Amino acid sequence: MAFRTRSRLALVMTTVLAAAGFMGGCGFPLPDAESGQAEDSSFDYPLEGRPERIAIDQNDYEAKHVGHTADGGQFFLTTPSDFGGRGFVALYLFDSDGRFVEAKIDLFAEELYQRRLKELDGVTFDRIVVEPFEVERFNQTFGLITDEPEAGDEIWWVTAEPGDYMAFSPPWDLGEYDT
Repeated sequence: MAFRTRSRLALVMTTVLAAAGFMGGCGFPLPDAESGQAEDSSFDYPLEGRPERIAIDQNDYEAKHVGHTADGGQFFLTTPSDFGGRGFVALYLFDSDGRFVEAKIDLFAEELYQRRLKELDGVTFDRIVVEPFEVERFNQTFGLITDEPEAGDEIWWVTAEPGDYMAFSPPWDLGEYDT
């Protein structure tokens, strides 16, 4: 995977900054030295290894439309593309604990994307914390898919598929991704 070298460097830098105390006041829950668990109880599972949940911060790019629904659930509206060039509108819905509930996936059309966004009436655009998942549609695998290390010096990844357009690596609570 092309992201591994660059993200391994990012992971090393994050670890160095955290160890030096630069990240402690930045709102990132740092892992406890003995348990590997985050200090922040809202993210109380391992920050490395196979993720149970990953954080995605809302931004102006691939994660423009992530947040919470009026009933407390979480959502991720996105436009993945397969390597053949087909685009899709994908709305992923999660419960308030970040468990995957449903995927609404269709071939891309701008009006459909806008309709899906409007159907989410009463949402807030903000950070979500959700579990990795995968579903099959259009002979493609969609979702936030875990990628287990193949060698001892590699790390776990979670990639937004199809198209591998967002790649998350530990620490899972960071909320940022590689493209």
